[in-house]
Amino acid sequence: MTDNAYQESADRFARMLMKQAAWPAAVVVAATVLAPLAASGRGAFETLRASTALSVSAAGAAAVLALSALLAFDAFLFRLMASYDDEASGGAAVDDILARMRLKSSPSTTRSLQDRMAGTSRLLFKQRAALALFAAALLTAGFWAPR
Repeated sequence: MTDNAYQESADRFARMLMKQAAWPAAVVVAATVLAPLAASGRGAFETLRASTALSVSAAGAAAVLALSALLAFDAFLFRLMASYDDEASGGAAVDDILARMRLKSSPSTTRSLQDRMAGTSRLLFKQRAALALFAAALLTAGFWAPR
């Protein structure tokens, strides 16, 4: 991969990550604020099933928000990588920052951009799974709420 292509790829991935971190977090925050209002009007807090489903949706919301924060952090790291002229120095800078923050030990070799993207894509999948759990629990709470 040429240096310019590497920078464009890392920057494009960082932009995509910011979008993928922002919209699920916004949806979860909006739904978490509005769901209890709608649920209390329907008496959902009076049934155990609906209350349990709302609790599961709250846990799913926390997971989505935490994973969104991790994705935003990864986006900043990819932006940092893109600011360097070549992949090796960008990867070394990211590894150095992670080691200084004591989030990860210094690796003996620098991982490639593709390896880092694959790891972040797994994180993106986990966020989607948490978002699906949140949505399913919220819909379940609405289904089990008394009419």
